[in-house]
Amino acid sequence: MITKFDSSYVGSVDMEDAGYRGKPINDRNYSNAELAETLHKSVSYARKMDELGYNTFWMAEHHFQPEGTECIPNLLMMAMHLVNQTRNLKIGCGFNVVPMWHPLRLAEDYAMADILSGGRVIFGVARGYHTREVETFGAPLIDQAANRELFEEGVDIVFKAFNEERFSHKGKYYTIPPEVPYRGYTLKEIALVPRPVRRPVECWQPIQSGSQRAFDFMAKHGICGVIGGGSAEGGAVERHMNEFRAAYARRGIALELGERLSLGYQFHIAESREAAMRNAAKYYEENMKMFGELRLVRALTDEQIAAMRDPRLVDTVKLPTIEDAVKAGGFLAGTPADIIAQLKAVEKRYPGLERINCSMPLGTPLAVTLEQLDRFAKEVMPAFGAGTAQARAAAD
Repeated sequence: MITKFDSSYVGSVDMEDAGYRGKPINDRNYSNAELAETLHKSVSYARKMDELGYNTFWMAEHHFQPEGTECIPNLLMMAMHLVNQTRNLKIGCGFNVVPMWHPLRLAEDYAMADILSGGRVIFGVARGYHTREVETFGAPLIDQAANRELFEEGVDIVFKAFNEERFSHKGKYYTIPPEVPYRGYTLKEIALVPRPVRRPVECWQPIQSGSQRAFDFMAKHGICGVIGGGSAEGGAVERHMNEFRAAYARRGIALELGERLSLGYQFHIAESREAAMRNAAKYYEENMKMFGELRLVRALTDEQIAAMRDPRLVDTVKLPTIEDAVKAGGFLAGTPADIIAQLKAVEKRYPGLERINCSMPLGTPLAVTLEQLDRFAKEVMPAFGAGTAQARAAAD
């Protein structure tokens, strides 16, 4: 049963001239003041969600993007600011890109956030998808096998650090601790100080390829999964849900279909489905321009990607439309009643599903975002027993 409603913000500027026929992503270049403003947008977003009774505000870790697309480089620093700007809202790391971190630094930083926030910061891990980011930090991404190995070893270390009072690790990429002399003895083990208070640590990971190896690794550490974006289309959702459930079953843990998972949607509410699609189309297209060639929309051809880079080529090829996304079920558009009906059908299909993440495409102006969050909370969430009444009760 759906009981938790979240939203995500990747840290983008309010984008002018959006859409396939608008300014190409690689031609966007914003001032430092405009890029810095994305952090203040995070505060406005989180405060609105807190006021309206949402469960969790998820942010994405990204680096080196003067194009203004994803501008929050440190989720845990941002989370600690946001917990002091809100009262009840949880702040989700969606996600810490493990290959770009030393795993002990990540474990220490999260432990501090858990303790100081009173458990309002939710942990999340991912492998990364921007070569400019991951490779610049000295980690592999072009070599996908090496990226996965580094990610898995890093996550193994993080969970050792969380769960064991003292531990050691010897792997391909890390030897922890180094066997060096220290105050009259040789280091053999090390301790994370302090460890998170809330254990086992709640952890989330995006589901993209949906390989058995990935699902088995998630089940090994009790990691929950986020299905969204390009994955939230057609039969991929159900396939991923079934395979995630099967991975947990292999470890002797029985889950209902949808349990420990979150489904992600983009949405827009208007007086009709047609009006909603019309209002959101250019931002949907801007979102596709950004993510289409970054391994997140796998069905795109080279010709389609070329047209997304160059508006002069838009008429030479069929590009994905918001109408396609609505038809496939990945974009919720229409009246509140339309969206409630779609989510009720999802709830019925996946009885273990508790969490839905409904967000707006990259580049959507803050004013539109806040208005849409308000409408969704007041006109959709109450049909699931959530929303503003819940927020008032929590505040009392």
